[in-house]
Amino acid sequence: MSLFSGTIHTLENSLNYATAKNRVIAQNLANIDTPNYKAKDVVFKKVLSDALDSPLQARQTNSKHIPFNQESTSVYQTVTNSATSYNHNGNSVDVDKEMSELAENQIYYQALTDRINGKFNSLQTALRGGS
Repeated sequence: MSLFSGTIHTLENSLNYATAKNRVIAQNLANIDTPNYKAKDVVFKKVLSDALDSPLQARQTNSKHIPFNQESTSVYQTVTNSATSYNHNGNSVDVDKEMSELAENQIYYQALTDRINGKFNSLQTALRGGS
């Protein structure tokens, strides 16, 4: 039996995604004047659709069965869109888009940290005997 039914693990993966997204946005903004720099993005939907398109080789039908695949694969991916160019120097960073995504990601990250703090506070309350 896992503590919180895997919620902590899911929140951890979500925090890793938000951290990677923030890192990529910061990298894009740092290279806003770099000639021929192509903006990067962190995507989840592409990884999901690729996984759904690939054939399923094995299926675990009971939680007590030994897992078939114990590799730790990332649920997100960093991609570069080289098809666009917003500036005359070949750079594809759009500062308005990056700032908007940064604000959205900060709100998402804060919500995740609030949620994981709530889980740990619940655990702390239970360990103290409800007081």
